[in-house]
Amino acid sequence: MSVTVFIQGRNGVTRWQPSKRWLLLPILLLATGSGIYQHNSARFQDQQASVDNDRLVREQQKKQVLELKSATESQLAMLVTHVARMQAKITRLEALGQQVAQQNKLDEDFDFSSEVGVGGLSELGTNIELGQLIDDMDKLASRIDNNNVQLSLLETVSSNHHIDDERYISGIPLDKGWLSSPYGLRNDPFNGRRTVHKGIDFTGREGAKVVATAAGVVTWAGNMFGYGELVEIDHGNGLHTRYGHNKALSVTVGDVVAKGDAIASMGSTGRSTGAHVHYEVLRGGQQIDPQKFVYRKAS
Repeated sequence: MSVTVFIQGRNGVTRWQPSKRWLLLPILLLATGSGIYQHNSARFQDQQASVDNDRLVREQQKKQVLELKSATESQLAMLVTHVARMQAKITRLEALGQQVAQQNKLDEDFDFSSEVGVGGLSELGTNIELGQLIDDMDKLASRIDNNNVQLSLLETVSSNHHIDDERYISGIPLDKGWLSSPYGLRNDPFNGRRTVHKGIDFTGREGAKVVATAAGVVTWAGNMFGYGELVEIDHGNGLHTRYGHNKALSVTVGDVVAKGDAIASMGSTGRSTGAHVHYEVLRGGQQIDPQKFVYRKAS
């Protein structure tokens, strides 16, 4: 097939017959345009997908930020509540400490109501509430440290007062009984000779409870020549007490006893003529007159 083109000009009609290569030119142009269009379309789709993907990522990031903000605000609210509860508990603890100090007449030495001195440079951030919370927590920690020190000292002093009260020797070693033989020179009940009686005898019914006249540690619980079944208690500061002629013992060596605790039952073991308690007070290992301890007022 051939194509003839007639061109009307000034000088008449010109006849042009293109070759086959010229006939392929429109096809090439069409194919090239189609290729360019498809390429640009693919690029546009890729760019659009990238934009959409970026938008989804930003939305997810925004969602995560909002969730983090919500969680942070929730945790901050819980923290504020927790700090408030701790402040209330510490306030009650300080009141209790002050009460204990007053009961032990130590309120002039221990003051739980005073503010703890704190200091140091600080920079305010944009979140004033968070800064205030951190400042409250710092003050709370300082109050806790101060209270721990004061309460530890108060416990030690109070315990020492209590121990001193408990170790204070006073009274008789029986719930019920009467003095039957004083300390000092007397006629020996077995041979009638004048001898020194190094304790006080208290008489009561056999089997009655023998009690400690002060708190201490049992250093002897068993038979001793002349004393029969004997209990000896160390009260500290070089003071010991002895309880002799018991029927049975209720303690063993190493036991810690309080003032008024039952340590034995009254009997007549050892060098004895009848049921009674031979009571001694020793200072530095030497017997002294127990009478001033028996009749002095309890602390």
